[in-house]
Amino acid sequence: MVKKTFFVLICFIGLIIFVSTLLGQGSKKTITLPSGEVVCDLNGEWDVSLENYGPWSQYGSYPQIVKITQTGSSFVGIRMMEQPYMPKGSEAIRGELDKSGFKKVQIISAMGPLDSKGKISEDGNKMIIDDGEKARGTYTRK
Repeated sequence: MVKKTFFVLICFIGLIIFVSTLLGQGSKKTITLPSGEVVCDLNGEWDVSLENYGPWSQYGSYPQIVKITQTGSSFVGIRMMEQPYMPKGSEAIRGELDKSGFKKVQIISAMGPLDSKGKISEDGNKMIIDDGEKARGTYTRK
């Protein structure tokens, strides 16, 4: 009887450890590059809230849908909707990733590319890209 109880207890502890390991990993989508580096997978459609501020506040804020296509660590986002100053099908963002997030990212505006900084959420389903002066985009994975 003691052996069976001990065996069940060990199995139960093993199950708890296994499940907690799975839950701790989260559901972040990743891509493994040929170099072995693992980067976030940004492929897909994203709902975007664009906010112009500071010297560009007169241009307002508006929604957008951007389809991101990633090749290795590089990515390009294309506008899926017309917006006040840029046509549907035009480039919205581009950049490059490394294991810690964005290596380089640019917002593409009617005035040209804006070198920006970005953050990717822990689960990989939200990004905030901001040039620090004029424009900020909050991207949420569809």
